[in-house]
Amino acid sequence: MARRPVTVRVARWSAEHPWRAIALWVVFVAVCFVGGNAAGLKEASAEDMAVGESGRATVLVEEGKFADEPEVDNVLITARSGALDPKAAAAAATDAATTLRGVPGVAEVGKPIPATDGSALLVPITMSGDPDTASERVEPLRAATAQVQTAHPGLRVEQVGGPSINKALEDTLGADFKRAEVLSLPVTLAILIIAFGALIAAGIPVLLALSSVAAAIGLSTLASHLVPANDSTSSLILLIGMAVGIDYSLFYVRREREERAKGHGHVDAVEIAAESSGHAVVVSGAAVIIAMSGLFLANDALFSSLAVGSILVVAVAVIGSLTVLPAMLAKLGRWVDRPRVPLLWRLSARNGKGRFWPAMLRPALRHPLVTLVVSVGLLLALAAPALGMQLKFPGTEDLPRTTPAMQAYDRLAVAYPSNGTTHDVVVRASAEQAGAVKAALTALAGTAGKDRLFSPAESAGPEFEVSPDGRVTVLSVATPFTSRSDEAVQSLHRLRDDLVPAALGSIPGVEYAVGGGVAESEDYAAHVWDKLPIVVLFVLVLTFLVMAWTFRSVVVALTSILLNLLSAGAAYGLLVLVFQSTWAEGLLGFTSMGAIVTWLPLFLFVVLFGLSMDYHVFVVSRIREAVLRGVPTRQAVAEGITGSAGVVSSAAIVMVAVFSIFATLSTIDMKQLGVGLAAAILLDATIIRAVVLPSLMTLLGPANWWAPRFLRGRGRHAAPGRPVPPAEDREPELVPAG
Repeated sequence: MARRPVTVRVARWSAEHPWRAIALWVVFVAVCFVGGNAAGLKEASAEDMAVGESGRATVLVEEGKFADEPEVDNVLITARSGALDPKAAAAAATDAATTLRGVPGVAEVGKPIPATDGSALLVPITMSGDPDTASERVEPLRAATAQVQTAHPGLRVEQVGGPSINKALEDTLGADFKRAEVLSLPVTLAILIIAFGALIAAGIPVLLALSSVAAAIGLSTLASHLVPANDSTSSLILLIGMAVGIDYSLFYVRREREERAKGHGHVDAVEIAAESSGHAVVVSGAAVIIAMSGLFLANDALFSSLAVGSILVVAVAVIGSLTVLPAMLAKLGRWVDRPRVPLLWRLSARNGKGRFWPAMLRPALRHPLVTLVVSVGLLLALAAPALGMQLKFPGTEDLPRTTPAMQAYDRLAVAYPSNGTTHDVVVRASAEQAGAVKAALTALAGTAGKDRLFSPAESAGPEFEVSPDGRVTVLSVATPFTSRSDEAVQSLHRLRDDLVPAALGSIPGVEYAVGGGVAESEDYAAHVWDKLPIVVLFVLVLTFLVMAWTFRSVVVALTSILLNLLSAGAAYGLLVLVFQSTWAEGLLGFTSMGAIVTWLPLFLFVVLFGLSMDYHVFVVSRIREAVLRGVPTRQAVAEGITGSAGVVSSAAIVMVAVFSIFATLSTIDMKQLGVGLAAAILLDATIIRAVVLPSLMTLLGPANWWAPRFLRGRGRHAAPGRPVPPAEDREPELVPAG
């Protein structure tokens, strides 16, 4: 008798020793989580995140070891309508200064600064304490400003600046994410209850996913000492962990349930599930890990951190699916289908195939060529807009305008353009050349002030920041245009290609770079376009090798790659249609930035490619089982897809529902991520798996399984399963008749 695969042997041991397996899992999760918290998180530094010329500018500033500047907030005084009354504004400014000087945390209140056009008066407020925690201590200032507003109802008196804006955004975004977390768990449970018709069966996938997330967060904290972490890593672990953890459990629990319904005992049913669904889980987990590891090739601290978190949570979820999940199923036995929800239980436990999926498959099986051409043509048409994709970082103007702080910021940027979009010219030279550098930058500021792409020069002359050792000098050059406008980009290139080299090129040994928000956006977009082909090629080649080895078929591996590329392309095209245009603004509650968020295409590709493999591996595995039993290809395709349709649909609905919640968040990057993931999973689980895949495999017939001799392996592969025990030896019926 051939030696059983390791997945089967591990599952068998767990099923025969359930309490040991469960205890080991609990200890593993606890050690990972507690150990991670004890080690602490190491976050990526500015140098780690540096990309392109803007990254070099950041590194130069860091090397200058500038003293921490105290945080400055402002009181903005404007007219509610018409022209601003100078006397009323001055009285309000005096009142604000007097009130704020008595507020704890205020180090200094500066003199009022009138706008050049007389439309506003600005009172700067210097805060004491750590600048990094200023937003946590700004509330007393906001309360004092509200008192001044009450005393001067004819004017608009507002608190605006970095700390107050950060506080407002933290409140808004914090409420957003809290709502998403509160909604996602009950929505997931509700869908799983509908899928299983029993509360315990629905709770098992959620329990495995949450425990996998907890362990992976702890492990990623430990790993941050090797690969520095990013703020987004924990959120991604939660997102990916819930998706794959629930998927893997669904595949396993459904198969175990089917085998028990056929009359197998609990342990045997678990073993058969391990041989089929467990094997599919390992393969799909390997595919996700390969896809995520492609992010390392981006040579970027953000993507490396996301790759580590994703790989860890997928690996933990796979381990849990092969160990603690079989133990729980074996221990619970028939209780896994308790307590039952009467109507839902009867619907979910039907043995029949139903009518929907056979009807969906009929065109693909009867007219495969026409179905393939039409469906692929539609998906390619949907993908076509991706050719016009533009990449940009979201700017301040893309933040939600629902808060008074952001509305005040808009008025501040209009009245004081230098407080809007700026470019930072960073220069490093010897201390002896400080005078020459200052003179060159002064001339640069004067020249830029005469150019329509830049704000007029200040009458008092430019202000410089000079490092304590006199070697690094920073000049901020303002532009009156929004950060993602074409004019702002043009002003950046004017500085980089013309003004800065002309001003500084004659100083020997000087090093310079132009940074700032616009520069970071442009540099990162170029970085993504540069690295995307490398990452895509890496993911495609390794995924091809894994699929070819798993299914012993070059054709299956190649079609897997092509279908996933088609799915990703359609998702890209849909993103461009929705977010680079304005027609969906009212529907989704956003203002189009005319572009896709810079980091999204690369990240979306690896996530979609990995998650899509879950369904593909599971569906093709069921088709291959039927082929190995001697079933003709057309019938095998029908059996494999209808047999897996329930679990694939349930898993897809869970992910689409969770991802759709992200589309309701306030920030444009989360909206784009949520819509992109939800749409891609929906397309993949319906059109790709129920239309394109069956029509393609039906057309190919026996050619689906072609492989060179070295890949075919030795011996004859057999479908998983074993003879069903006689009726008198079976356990009591678990599934009611349909």
